[in-house]
Amino acid sequence: MNTLATLAFSAAAATVSFAALPSDASAQSTMAYPEKCKSEGMMMDKSKDDMSSGGMQVGEVTDYQKASMDGMKDMNMNMMQGMMKKDADVSFVCGMIAHHMGAISMSEVELKYGDNEEAKQMARRIIEAQKKEIEEMSKWVDKEVK
Repeated sequence: MNTLATLAFSAAAATVSFAALPSDASAQSTMAYPEKCKSEGMMMDKSKDDMSSGGMQVGEVTDYQKASMDGMKDMNMNMMQGMMKKDADVSFVCGMIAHHMGAISMSEVELKYGDNEEAKQMARRIIEAQKKEIEEMSKWVDKEVK
């Protein structure tokens, strides 16, 4: 099975897994993505298999946006692979390791391209915290998975 087909299957399986969760288990039921974080004029095309933009229809892409999207592609692929583990605990921890690696990647992009010192300080704290948690989770996986 080619990588794109495997990725599509993994995404579909992960979607089915999350859809089966009770509504009270979802952060979406208690938290909303801030409107100010949404981009105007950007359309998401879920049917498009363009991994370079995640299926987004966008105009000119900045170096910052390209670096961010590259990090997201890596995170999504690894997170979906982790979420496909048969053991729920291992699946959760492997998915979270990839998710935390994505947070580090996003933070590194902020440090490289960002101008706001407060945002850069948040990025530094995120990197520090996520590295500690990745180490803890990686040790757990090494111990639990035979």
